[in-house]
Amino acid sequence: MVRHNTMAAPRRRGWSLASEFAVAGGGVMLLAMLAVGLWVTGRIEEAVVRNTANATALYMESFISPISQDLAVSPVLSPGARRALNEIFTNTPLGERVASYKIWKQDGLVVDASDPAMVGRRFELTEDLRLALQGEVRADFNALGDPEDASERALGLPLLEIYSPIREVWSGRVIGVAEFYEIASGLERDLAVARRNSWATVALVMALIGASLHAIVLRGSRTIDRQLADLVRLSEHNTALRLRVQQAVSRFTEMNDQALRRIGADLHDGPAQLMAFAALRIDALRTAMPSPEAEAEIDAVERAVKDAMIEIRNISRGLSLPDIDRRSLDRLVRDVASAHAARTGTSVEVTVSGAADPPELSPAVRICVYRFAQEALTNAWRHAGGVGQEVRLSLEGPLLRLAVLDRGPGPAAEGGSGDGMGLAGLRDRVESLGGSFERTSRPVGGTCLKMTLDVKGTT
Repeated sequence: MVRHNTMAAPRRRGWSLASEFAVAGGGVMLLAMLAVGLWVTGRIEEAVVRNTANATALYMESFISPISQDLAVSPVLSPGARRALNEIFTNTPLGERVASYKIWKQDGLVVDASDPAMVGRRFELTEDLRLALQGEVRADFNALGDPEDASERALGLPLLEIYSPIREVWSGRVIGVAEFYEIASGLERDLAVARRNSWATVALVMALIGASLHAIVLRGSRTIDRQLADLVRLSEHNTALRLRVQQAVSRFTEMNDQALRRIGADLHDGPAQLMAFAALRIDALRTAMPSPEAEAEIDAVERAVKDAMIEIRNISRGLSLPDIDRRSLDRLVRDVASAHAARTGTSVEVTVSGAADPPELSPAVRICVYRFAQEALTNAWRHAGGVGQEVRLSLEGPLLRLAVLDRGPGPAAEGGSGDGMGLAGLRDRVESLGGSFERTSRPVGGTCLKMTLDVKGTT
């Protein structure tokens, strides 16, 4: 089944595809840049701090480890060892780089420190201290949140906190940990430069990627917009052509039905009247020729004339239309049903819903409704014996729906009913006005013939 639906012109978007991509893609690229930038700067900072700490720890171990060997056999450092450590961290260029230091035992005991108040105190092992006691060099930049870091926090300087394991010379066993805080002003500057450079690099790479993708999407967006404009123009052109065709079909239908109406009137007023006159003259002929042989011939001629009169009147009645322009759809459908019921001796139920008669309804639509109801009821009578005949008319908004139902044994044929245009002709008539024609079998038995028209598209 062919359906002719009015194709709506595609609605223009407020934003082009390239603009939408620029906004959405820009947000995604910004989030990606932040994530990548944070990850890269974090890895760079971690690597710089680790390398600096390893180099510093290796350098410090060469001084501290030989002096701190007492921790292998004693829980505390000897006075000489403590004095030597103090000399290293106060009277040497190394001491100028170190803000403070602590020497730890495995149980969290501070056995020596630049702050004498810390010596002999015991603290809970932090994660860095615990790992350093296992042999790892640990470092944190400006992480002074532990309880033992109170004096270092008070300095207000950028500090690199380094935990360096102290090993026994011959066995390599960890006998303590040297924690020292290196003044890291230079490291802070280096990290700032590294962060700035890494952020600039990430931003540049993301900008290049975003610009490349935007250029691709922009080219595609322009192609889509151009194709969309072509489709809109083509749709408008096709819509105009379809409306012109429907208007031409509507005018042709009106002209054709007017011609058929004239032919029907001419048949009724011309040949039918002459045949009636001939029938009247047959009685005079019977009187003038009283022989039995002539009587038989006259009877045959009379029967032929009467049959011809019936045929002519049936043809005239089928071709002629009532004055449909002055009738509402409701009245028009009910008149068709009443005429069918009177002609066939069957009953027809009519149901009407929605607006009774829109003023903009074209004559072609009215003729289509009349012919559809007339032909569909004729098919229901011929193929279903007139059982359960029902006509349903509804008008909801611009859609006019007309259905004719029956409860006969099977569907009606597509061919003509004998004295009408047939379902094929009905289908052509409905679809020429841009409507749809459906023929379905009902679950309870019988057939449903349905037409749907957009009355606004056929005015």
